[in-house]
Amino acid sequence: MDFKIRENRGPQGSKKLTREREAYFLLMRQGVSNSEACRILGINRRTGKRWRHGTNPTGNRKGAPPAMRPTVHPCGPSRYLRDADRIHIADRLREKASIRQIAAELGRSPSTISREIRRNGALWRGIEWTYRPYAAQRRADQRRPRPKPGKIGQNTELRDFIQYHLTMRWSPEQIGQALRARFPGRPEMHVVHETIYQALYVQGRGELRRELTRALRTGRAVRKPRRQVQQRRPRYAHPMVMISERPAGAADRAVPGHWEHDLIIGKDSGSAIGTLVERSTRYLMLVHLPNGRATDLVRDALVETVSRLPSHLKRSLTWDQGSEMGRHHEFTIAAGMPVYFCEPASPWQRGSNENTNGLLRQYFPKGTDLSRHNREDLDAVAAELNSRPRKTLGWETPAEHLHKLLAATHQ
Repeated sequence: MDFKIRENRGPQGSKKLTREREAYFLLMRQGVSNSEACRILGINRRTGKRWRHGTNPTGNRKGAPPAMRPTVHPCGPSRYLRDADRIHIADRLREKASIRQIAAELGRSPSTISREIRRNGALWRGIEWTYRPYAAQRRADQRRPRPKPGKIGQNTELRDFIQYHLTMRWSPEQIGQALRARFPGRPEMHVVHETIYQALYVQGRGELRRELTRALRTGRAVRKPRRQVQQRRPRYAHPMVMISERPAGAADRAVPGHWEHDLIIGKDSGSAIGTLVERSTRYLMLVHLPNGRATDLVRDALVETVSRLPSHLKRSLTWDQGSEMGRHHEFTIAAGMPVYFCEPASPWQRGSNENTNGLLRQYFPKGTDLSRHNREDLDAVAAELNSRPRKTLGWETPAEHLHKLLAATHQ
């Protein structure tokens, strides 16, 4: 390698060892050791090590990232713009060519060229927007290294807001929407729900406290694929009215008063809580079953719960084919509310209820005795969920949505 060691061996001050650094990384790619490369270039071995690995912050001194390696572009087509592409863009811009003309000449999408000019251009002397190819290439190279520091980890206010609402059992999507509503003019406070999930789950990021995963719906410390649908119980003998015969107003959620019902089961299948979810408003009512889930107990508890509803909110009830609803015909007569049954192994036909059961598992975890919860406990949980904003309702709460529908009905 033909490299001449600089004659001035004094401190460089604000001047950077640009030539030495470029030559150093060239030697590294050729397989030369750190000690030998530093000897050839006349630099300290610690300097080469800092260029390769960066430095950690110590005391009052800030850390430094690894030095940028000179980009070596291979021959042939590339998904990224290269030096020659950026030089061509700059030349054609000076000739007043359109973005579509430049894109056609480079074989790129016009949006690629437009985005390149917008992201890597700059104001010249604070007056005129200009595109300089070498400066643009340098900016692109600086943005390319991974991993990048996370947005949550760099913003203490944002991190505290997210952590507080996670402890309140808000979902990441609800938190993301709340951030946009609370800080409309501050994009640095806006994140999508996937950013929050990654801050919790991606190993090594450490942007949010790991124990906050217990506040999520599932409570899992790691992500898992969706589980297979559990096998449904066999049908019972009494004739059923299937969901295909349910009124069209229930299917499109246009008319309130159509409910979905299910049970969440406690430890060793010895206890249960009934859930009633209104399809249009997602309003939740919990059915107290302190003595078990026998068919007569479920029937009586359901009749007692729906008796508090006005007649125009008792249009239908949709259930799976669980054996606990074996006396559905008796419930229909007592409550004046027809019951429709889903197809076997089709939980998506009661999607609102399945989603709500997942929310309730934060309050009533699997493997716990549900019979220890009294009527007041169930009412408190239902009130908390009914006051939580929902994306499907335009970020209104189920209680607000139901109140609006009732008010419109009485007008």
